[in-house]
Amino acid sequence: MTVSTIISDIPDRFWKIPYDTAHDRGSPILVGIEAGANCQNFAYELLRHFGRYVPHLRSSDLWDDTAHTIAADAYEPLDLLLFNRTRSAWGAHVAVYVGDDQAIHLSRRVGLAAVWSLAKFAAQAEYQIIIGAKRPVSIETKR
Repeated sequence: MTVSTIISDIPDRFWKIPYDTAHDRGSPILVGIEAGANCQNFAYELLRHFGRYVPHLRSSDLWDDTAHTIAADAYEPLDLLLFNRTRSAWGAHVAVYVGDDQAIHLSRRVGLAAVWSLAKFAAQAEYQIIIGAKRPVSIETKR
């Protein structure tokens, strides 16, 4: 699967989902992205579109998870990337790797989904550290 294939296979509805602060840290985990999402909800729903399943986990729980994901040293398309100001997974930003050193994400700053290079993430203080990647291992689409 190439970066152009992944991006062209993303339905228009994903590009129109606004960032919603109701999903931010400390808020209850909200399922569904119709009215808005945070980075995690967006990433998990995007993975579901491609037949991968990760439950709605906070970033630190995602980083610790071994039931639905595995740690990945070399990034592959549809891996989840975690970014933060520090090496801590708590409150980390989650994006989906699309290949060619690029990832798609939903952030408060941009407001809608965007594809950024890994260098662009590194240039932003809040995303300067890539904590690592998690690869979904489940292909079931049940929620």
